[in-house]
Amino acid sequence: MHLTLEFGGGLELLLEKSTKVHKVDVQPRDGEDKATMKGLLSWVKSNLVKERPEMFIKDDSVRPGVLVLINDCDWELCGGLDAELEDKDVVVFISTLHGG
Repeated sequence: MHLTLEFGGGLELLLEKSTKVHKVDVQPRDGEDKATMKGLLSWVKSNLVKERPEMFIKDDSVRPGVLVLINDCDWELCGGLDAELEDKDVVVFISTLHGG
């Protein structure tokens, strides 16, 4: 399944090459029929995050202060971690946390 992942608000700095937009191919996790956000977060942590994963992931979800949109809709309205992803979906991660 082809997905577009976008990272902003500083999250892109945690990724390889600090690239904001990533076109990726993700398959459902073993035992699942469809790819879910929970599986995608695990995949992102393993394949894209290259430093300080604790700034992006906490336990099995995103860290508080990270806004997640699936096709421009808040992921909580789509089912949160259980939201099912479809081919060509666009998932956006934006950090709303700023140092001070």
